[in-house]
Amino acid sequence: MTNALWLLLRRNTLRFLAAAMLGTVLAAPAQPQNAESEELQTARQGLNLLMNGNPDAATRVFQKIQTEDSNSPLGYLLDADATWWKIYLTTGNLIDPDVFDVGSSTTSPNDSHFEDLVNVAISKARANINAKRNVARNYLYEGMAYGLRARFAGMRDQALAAAGAGNQMRSLLITALEKDKYLRDAYLGLGLYDYFVDTLPTFARIFRWFLGLPGGSRVKGLQEMEYAAKYGELTSGEAKFYLAKDYSRSSEKQYAKSLELFRELEHEYPRNELWKLQIGSLEIRTGHSKEGEALYRQALDETHGKQSEIEQAFHRAAKKALERRHPEEKFE
Repeated sequence: MTNALWLLLRRNTLRFLAAAMLGTVLAAPAQPQNAESEELQTARQGLNLLMNGNPDAATRVFQKIQTEDSNSPLGYLLDADATWWKIYLTTGNLIDPDVFDVGSSTTSPNDSHFEDLVNVAISKARANINAKRNVARNYLYEGMAYGLRARFAGMRDQALAAAGAGNQMRSLLITALEKDKYLRDAYLGLGLYDYFVDTLPTFARIFRWFLGLPGGSRVKGLQEMEYAAKYGELTSGEAKFYLAKDYSRSSEKQYAKSLELFRELEHEYPRNELWKLQIGSLEIRTGHSKEGEALYRQALDETHGKQSEIEQAFHRAAKKALERRHPEEKFE
């Protein structure tokens, strides 16, 4: 056997072993899918509104779930998710693709409501688990609620709280998959944990070791998020968003992949101006300033005079981005 053939065989074997470590993550679900429950159908309708940049309309749908089943944590979980998006879109940096989710302000009027919703979702999921009602899915929902808590703490730059909630999320999602390996939405949270734990700077890894947090894997995390983006029932859109953000980080520099994902999101959810802002930012970052600025101006025009809080936030973001590039020009 030649050295070249041996190296090729060895490389492919290592790739196979790396894929095998992810088990069912890299394969499409083999289990025949049952008819989707009415609750999940309603949830997906609300998530479509949410990913289209309308968290208020999404919230009304999620509150319908709360009314129809007072024992279900799902309506409260997704209501909290919509509130998180509202906080992010009105206080976060919507232009720089290298910014993950850090807000530009320390608080918002929606913070306490978000915390209340997360607490209710956790409480209801735990009650169902204790009562042995749909145990696997309630572990999933409890884990997703802790994931939202971690995401919010990260937005507020509260590293210790984010780490604690992220660890709890990981444990609950693993338990959910042990009880039902087809709960594909679990892979978004697991992917986020694996990716970010493995990409922490050196000083932060010491912090992770001190807290006793499990390690992660950057490659595995990206694969898990890709799986959630492809197969998730509730998390597909958000998984694409986080993948696009991750690929655009200066440590990844996979700008083509990031652009492809944001363009997919723009096609699927065309009323959300966030995608236009992110694509414009990436175009400029990759040397296509004319194309990027055209997208900023389009977002500015399309949100001019709009009254909703979210559309005004998009307008401010586009205006700020253009003023930064053209300080001599006035923008309305």
